[in-house]
Amino acid sequence: MPGDHTTPDLMQSLLKAAESSGDGYPPVEKWNPNHCDTMDMVIRRDGSWWHEGRRITRERLVKLFARILRKDDDGVHYLVTPVEKQAVQVEAAPFVAVRVDRGEEAGQPVLLFTTNLGDVVAAGPDHPIRVETDPETGEPEPFILIRGRLEALINRPAFYELVATAEIREAGGKKTLYARSRGEDFELGRAE
Repeated sequence: MPGDHTTPDLMQSLLKAAESSGDGYPPVEKWNPNHCDTMDMVIRRDGSWWHEGRRITRERLVKLFARILRKDDDGVHYLVTPVEKQAVQVEAAPFVAVRVDRGEEAGQPVLLFTTNLGDVVAAGPDHPIRVETDPETGEPEPFILIRGRLEALINRPAFYELVATAEIREAGGKKTLYARSRGEDFELGRAE
């Protein structure tokens, strides 16, 4: 299939990496391979993965790549194995939060986010929500931390659900929206 190919050596490294951690994710943060290069791969803002201009349509292959993805201190995203590190381009975030569910934990509110690849995280101290605002348009761009330094862009429907249940607080004559989860308050933006 177009877009679903990779080199046999890289595939072998990926398969070994996928099996090397008991928690489901290989220890990519601990790997520091000498070989570093750039791959013609783009993760678009809609969560689709593209290689050499062709969309990767096999979900298993995308999930395999996502397992060995990390973002380093330099702000660059890399596919990492014990023997090589390949830089990839990410337009907004490598994942998209496509769903938010509200619940309770020890009598406190908890917000559970599900990504396009099936990861589920509870917003809180370990998985903060942050919102950037475009200075020209005023449009919010919300994110939640998934693992390591990897974030998910919260899609519009999930963000609208979040905003619909947010608490409005007033300070200094400005109304601001807040979401609460696991004892943390996350500012979502100004309430109009």
